Amino acid sequence: MSDTIQKIKCLIIGSGPAGYTAAIYAARANMNPVLYQGTQPGGQLTTTNEVENFPGYPDGVTGPEMMIQLQAQAKRFGTDIRDGWATKVDFSGPVHKVWINDTLELHCETVIISTGASAKYLGLPSEQHYLQMGGGVSACAVCDGFFYRNQEVVIVGAGDSACEEAHYLSKMCKKVTMLVRSEKFRASKIMEQRVRKTENIEILMNTETVEVKGDGQVVSSVLVKNRATNEEMEIPATGFFVAIGHQPNTEIFKDFIDLDETGYIKNIPGTSKTNVAGVFVAGDAADHVYRQAITAAGTGCMAALDAERYLASKE
Repeated sequence: MSDTIQKIKCLIIGSGPAGYTAAIYAARANMNPVLYQGTQPGGQLTTTNEVENFPGYPDGVTGPEMMIQLQAQAKRFGTDIRDGWATKVDFSGPVHKVWINDTLELHCETVIISTGASAKYLGLPSEQHYLQMGGGVSACAVCDGFFYRNQEVVIVGAGDSACEEAHYLSKMCKKVTMLVRSEKFRASKIMEQRVRKTENIEILMNTETVEVKGDGQVVSSVLVKNRATNEEMEIPATGFFVAIGHQPNTEIFKDFIDLDETGYIKNIPGTSKTNVAGVFVAGDAADHVYRQAITAAGTGCMAALDAERYLASKE
């Protein structure tokens, strides 16, 4: 082997609850896992200010703090945690090849993909400001809706997920204003009817966001514009939820791993196995339904156990 090629028993691509949990289980099974943290060490949870729905934290925990603890736990059992991200793979032969930062070539007996998915945002400077401040912008109503109990919020989106999140928010918020950019929903009729029938959800069609406003720290209102009339109005709100979809971080695997029409990795039901023997998936790279830290951690455990059994079968 040359200096630019390394042999690895178990490679974990991506951090976050899925990657770190896989690392904990793989390390305890003496699989000598190597984990590359990726472009967003700790994953999506690092953008979440408070996590109150993960078991074992009775007083809650911040997303970044939780990821630091998971990383420390994985490291404690011997996981080799490295900076860098996978830029290319070749799963066509018996050796699983992965390139890190376009330079280092890894030859892996097993690979666990835990690259996650990235929430789509509108891209407004004001939206990104309050997202980074943790002051009222979120892409997950189930994660953060609790913090807006008895308050007024705005949600952007027109699909089934947006309707589902708006309905979820309506159960705890005083008022939910739903912004639909076009003149019709993309959601199924049953989901559309559900939000239309909910008394405290106001739906504004043909409406787009102009600016998320606040005091620099927390959100206080949302400036919107009617696309038909160009009329602007300001909606009082302490929370701004974006539900326009997620983009799975799976592009580099598409030539070898089976993906669905939206780019999520297809796993064999009930397992973490992909269509390539020895390559497994955990977390939001395959999960477009639940997308929770606890479910990601669960599939991380599954992936490590499946990888361990695969290695045992090769002995």
